[in-house]
Amino acid sequence: MFKKILVANRGEAAVRIIRACHELNIEAVAIYSEADADSLHVKLADEAVCVGPPPTKDSYLNMPNVIGAAMITRCDAVHPGWGFFAENADFAEVCEQVGLVFIGPPANVIEQLGNKARARRIMDEAGVPVVPGTRGTIKAGMDVTKVARKFDYPLMVKAAAGGGGKGIRICHNDDELIRGVQLAQAEAKASFGSPEVYIEKFIPEPRHIEVQILADKYGRVIHLWERDCSVQVGHQKRIEETPATRLSKSLRAEITAKAVQAARAVGYVNAGTVEFLLDADGHFYFIEMNTRLQVEHPVTEMTTGVDICKEQIRIAAGEELRWQRHAPPAHGHAIECRLDARDPDNDWAPSPGRITHFVPPGGPGIRVDTHIYAGCEVPPYYDPLLAKIIAYASNREECVARMQRALEELQIEGVTTSLSFLRRVLGNAFFRQGNYTQATFD
Repeated sequence: MFKKILVANRGEAAVRIIRACHELNIEAVAIYSEADADSLHVKLADEAVCVGPPPTKDSYLNMPNVIGAAMITRCDAVHPGWGFFAENADFAEVCEQVGLVFIGPPANVIEQLGNKARARRIMDEAGVPVVPGTRGTIKAGMDVTKVARKFDYPLMVKAAAGGGGKGIRICHNDDELIRGVQLAQAEAKASFGSPEVYIEKFIPEPRHIEVQILADKYGRVIHLWERDCSVQVGHQKRIEETPATRLSKSLRAEITAKAVQAARAVGYVNAGTVEFLLDADGHFYFIEMNTRLQVEHPVTEMTTGVDICKEQIRIAAGEELRWQRHAPPAHGHAIECRLDARDPDNDWAPSPGRITHFVPPGGPGIRVDTHIYAGCEVPPYYDPLLAKIIAYASNREECVARMQRALEELQIEGVTTSLSFLRRVLGNAFFRQGNYTQATFD
């Protein structure tokens, strides 16, 4: 097992990893920017290294400084969390070159799955259903209207290297498609450094179902069941739950089996998530595989009792999975609400500032993953996720009621948050009935 791990992240993600390290009796080294000097993850770590000024490109995305922090503190491994370098094949490769274990999948796997157009092709060849669309990316001079005649409108233009809802355009006619390709390419270039885009059939009002995967270095691959991530705004997840509602036993078995098949197709190792769209007729399609720990992993931990973050570390250290072939059973129901420093009534505008008052909820079945405290600053430079409130109960009805109670208890002042949106969703009749899609709250 490792003796010391560099946590190459900040905020709530870093706090989560540091706690897992300490429970495994591993020292944790934090990195921080000048804007995060007083952040909770810095206070909890055994050591901390400043990696630069506030902008991410100068600090958390400054590869030489991050790798250097691991080297000078004599770390054995690096845990990237999510965001920043978590799905960066070059970073994973550099770690390997300097003798650091990257806690995640191999660099070549990250590279294969990082390009969504390439990942679609791999999964199609492996027998995993994909959304109908172009087999590769759009090339210069290609007549994209021919694609429309093959698949019919509406269509989606998506960034091959995309994520977080960026680089996506929905098109209903030829003019919108031509313009959509141009806009998506420009946004993709600005956001991800690559203008590559592809086209796929737009599925109206789908459900976003994802499957948690664990795989070790010895060929064992298991799933930890599914999560429903359909409560989204602007293609960004806001609330997740497990198990997914309105999913038959046979469909659940088929989706989880295809997720394992997808992981095997690329020789996956460590924790990952296979994401699908489920249409109204019960057909599901692969959309991407996230090669990292997901923000919403706690709901799976609550229902399975598996600490996914610690399993990541064990796998990276060369240990075998404790489960041979079958997933550990899941019990009860769990819901996660993401509390962001955003104004849902003002186009979800970020709301940085100082938190003057914060009282998290508690009581039976409530877990709060956060890095904030009264008096801390929410910098304008980073993702505005403040906290994740997770509720667990023996059944969904009780879980919804428990989450409502938790959201009513939650007190936060000093910055505008998404709390009002979360409360509205939990009180919505469609959500309470478990009868919602990706379009219900967007």
